[in-house]
Amino acid sequence: MKFVSYNIQYGIGLDDRLDLPRIVSSIHGADIIALQEVTRNFHRNGGIDMVAELQTLLANHYSVFWPACDLDAGSAIEKGRVVNRRFQFGNMIFSRWPILSSRLIPLPRTRTLDKLNLQRGATEAVIATPGGALRVYSVHLDHVHRDERIAQIRYLKDRARLYGFEGGAISGAHELGLPEPPVPEDYVLMGDFNMVPESPEYCEMVGGVDPLYGRQIRAGNPVDAIAGLGKRHAASFSWINPQDHADRMFLDYCFLSHGLVERLTDAWVDETAFGSDHMPVWFELS
Repeated sequence: MKFVSYNIQYGIGLDDRLDLPRIVSSIHGADIIALQEVTRNFHRNGGIDMVAELQTLLANHYSVFWPACDLDAGSAIEKGRVVNRRFQFGNMIFSRWPILSSRLIPLPRTRTLDKLNLQRGATEAVIATPGGALRVYSVHLDHVHRDERIAQIRYLKDRARLYGFEGGAISGAHELGLPEPPVPEDYVLMGDFNMVPESPEYCEMVGGVDPLYGRQIRAGNPVDAIAGLGKRHAASFSWINPQDHADRMFLDYCFLSHGLVERLTDAWVDETAFGSDHMPVWFELS
């Protein structure tokens, strides 16, 4: 199975051009796709409905979208009826296999008075893969404050770890005449974490490095797919500064629960994709 995470910057590439087909071509062949910065009614991309357009372009995939941030974008009464126009900013998941349940996980945030700080979230999906049900999260963390990212990581890891206890999107579904979704233990966290390797927030996610034993695979910490395979090096990047194309950082990750590590066969960043200021991050499971 091939997985890919891609922050698509509301469809605008490094050439400042909106091109959703270009984005879709960069993730061709993926079985499960996590997208961030998917918008509706955003003036920077002409107010398009990215959800609907991406669903058309990826018509052979099931999908779910949850906006973490939702604001009025010019709703009005027109011809005697209300027309709802909402600015929505969130994360999306596409899958070749049915999505059995999903929910939005709003992440902790604090109000800023001088910088942009919108509600962040993780879109959760339970997917009926051929190897059994799997939880997939499309994640986008805060971009300006380390302490906020650490709080978000702690909260997100708790949701992943306590899924069996909390019950996900629903439990007792039979009372509504619906099938009870499975409660899978294994999960994948994919997205734009806005942190660099070995930063305090990165160590909060995967655990610190012991001077004698190194970084261990522990039940409470997910594993960084690329680092776990030894494929990240000092010059690796997943983001390019769209202003001057000079600054490059590694900000995007795919993390796996420890039960999936033995199935991890490959992981890489597609540094040739320019449909966004971020690059697609891939991994493959046997």
